[in-house]
Amino acid sequence: MMPLEGIRVLDLTRLAPGPYCTMLLADLGADVIVVEEAPGAGRRFDIGMSERAQAFNALGRNKRSIGLNLKDEAAGDVFYRLADGADVVLEGFRPGVVKRLGVDYETISARNPRIVYCSLSGYGQTGPYAGLVGHDINYISLGGALGAIGWPGTPPAIPLNVIADFAGGGLYAAFGILTAVIARHATGRGQWVDMAMSDGVASLMTFIAQMYFGNNHVVKPGVELLNGAVPFNNVYQTSDDKWLSIGCLEPWFWQELCQALRCEQFIPHQNNREMFPEMFDFLRAKFREKTRDAWFEELRQRDICVAPVYDLAEVFADPHVQARGMIAEVAHPEFGVVRQVGVGPKFSDTPGAVRTTAPMRGQHTQEVLREAGYSDEEIAALREAKAAG
Repeated sequence: MMPLEGIRVLDLTRLAPGPYCTMLLADLGADVIVVEEAPGAGRRFDIGMSERAQAFNALGRNKRSIGLNLKDEAAGDVFYRLADGADVVLEGFRPGVVKRLGVDYETISARNPRIVYCSLSGYGQTGPYAGLVGHDINYISLGGALGAIGWPGTPPAIPLNVIADFAGGGLYAAFGILTAVIARHATGRGQWVDMAMSDGVASLMTFIAQMYFGNNHVVKPGVELLNGAVPFNNVYQTSDDKWLSIGCLEPWFWQELCQALRCEQFIPHQNNREMFPEMFDFLRAKFREKTRDAWFEELRQRDICVAPVYDLAEVFADPHVQARGMIAEVAHPEFGVVRQVGVGPKFSDTPGAVRTTAPMRGQHTQEVLREAGYSDEEIAALREAKAAG
């Protein structure tokens, strides 16, 4: 048994945040049905994805796919029937699109009051920017994260799209959906979850925001405790031109580091900014004496917050990552066993699992329509009319 068994999700999303959200739910047992355009309808960002690339597409794993042209009235009726028996609908269109398609929250909840309906968008369903297009870089700009990353006097350092798309968007949407499902046990009804990625980014900035609200302190890139200004929380280049991260914020960790590096004179001056240049010079030179992995092996034996700065190949070769099950292997009918990122949360009684690779577009149309009560003749008619595929 998995924790979300019995929860059915209809996924109308296309780009990364929505599929990541439903991947998280599907990994834990939810029956996720991806509602995609029928062949020849709409436009897809991933057109041209090879079958091999699709096999490694973790965002589509553990899901089923049905092809529906929601601009067609008959396809809309199919969606209504599916939604009548669903627990969750997730959509990621611009505000107003689902209303035009007739699959908005008001319409669906009138038929199924227990539905949890999540709209995942860049700026939300309300506010002056609701209709503004955007991507991760824009949402982390508005949410304040991009402006705090980098070094003084240089352009902001653009991170990968993990902050807004995946954390502020997909992860927060999954959190919101499951919270609404829990609330339904008490209220007996579902609700509309309006999840804006820009809101998610602002929420992720909670610790930084409290400094602003408390004393009007605005965090600047490269000059703060946690973003590069101090020697005890920084990265250092090693003799093999790789990098090591040091996070000795607490005095006892700093003391342990100084003792290991034989620079005990710095122990009482951890927060003495006048001595930071001297500390930086010493640490930068010291860490250049050995390789990254040699330093990590030596320092991790002590009570020191240290880790190697990995690229992705090194991440998945690391014995700890492997021991934690963060590499999943799943069988594919054509390509054999493929590897994907494993399931994050570990459950003692109801663990999640990667069970299937991503489906081909419309792979489960026949299966899902039959489950919804359609006869083979009705399914053939839907396909003939290009309402389903």
